[in-house]
Amino acid sequence: MADLRDTLQRHLVDEKTGWSMGSFGAVAEFHQDKGEFLEADAPALFVRATRRGAIRLNAATVDRIEPVAYETLSPKPHRWSHALALCLPVKEAVGNRRNTLTELGPDENAVRSSDRQAVLFDMGLALPQCDFCIRTEDPDLLAVLRENAGRSLFDPANPAGGAVLKAHPHRVALTGIGRVEVFQKIGGPDTGGVSPPGPHTHLLPQLLKANRTHSANTPIPDHLVPLGYLHPANPVMDGMGADIDFDLDDHARFQSLYEQFARPDLPVLRKIVLDALARKMEPNDFTAPADRFGRAALRLTLRQQHRLAEKFGSATYRELVARWREVFDKVTDTAAADDDAPGH
Repeated sequence: MADLRDTLQRHLVDEKTGWSMGSFGAVAEFHQDKGEFLEADAPALFVRATRRGAIRLNAATVDRIEPVAYETLSPKPHRWSHALALCLPVKEAVGNRRNTLTELGPDENAVRSSDRQAVLFDMGLALPQCDFCIRTEDPDLLAVLRENAGRSLFDPANPAGGAVLKAHPHRVALTGIGRVEVFQKIGGPDTGGVSPPGPHTHLLPQLLKANRTHSANTPIPDHLVPLGYLHPANPVMDGMGADIDFDLDDHARFQSLYEQFARPDLPVLRKIVLDALARKMEPNDFTAPADRFGRAALRLTLRQQHRLAEKFGSATYRELVARWREVFDKVTDTAAADDDAPGH
């Protein structure tokens, strides 16, 4: 898929784009800062690394990726999130699902050559589509990990969990489309209880219990599983989840991806809503979609029109959008929203 290849390569060199791989409740993220020194840079081979983390997409797998662009509601009524999910068919997406700490040997496929002698351990999270690993050369940590291999890291009596939090080994998320590596500290007591800026990991046991491949608020077709995500710059919040002034260019760039890669009916629905607004239709004359993702698309369209109207709309249009939001964008409906920045 030539268009997807171009999209991935273009965003790989865009410092405003983030990437993630993992599963619901366990995610490794790669972010880069403008001008940050690159330790590996081969966009044609889908590789990027800094001193803080790395990403590599498997060039042989890229053409099998099925992309799904989507937007999700934020619990905060003036915001939303968006991403491009990088999916494979269910049968191709299955991970090893190891459920105990398991030594895998030297990480010979590490992005940086300097990391290829370090030893990789599957953490044993039994994720549906990702092997979530740690990597270390620390002899003290290696001794603890090897002594407790075959045990669950969630066993309160297993000292390996505490040793990992203390030593801050690299984390490596391995999927059928590639890997994300994080070299920074694990978010916790040593980082003030939050994840550090830039590449970081989230491990959220309460979400892992759901044993899902992705959030129920993400419109991924049943025959596909998301293994990774491309996160273009968000027009209303930064990478740490803080509000920013509405960025029209970033909004337009994602809308282009949305038109190309979203579930086909959702951009059509957006056009219907925009047409109704342009004709000054009152909200009570509009029938909301029966589908949950259609209803979310309606709400998202209204949030975006609200932000656009703040900058460019007339008072009459702002009032019309406000009336639609009173009917369709109920801020109390938090079940359809996802946390914007878990761990931050």
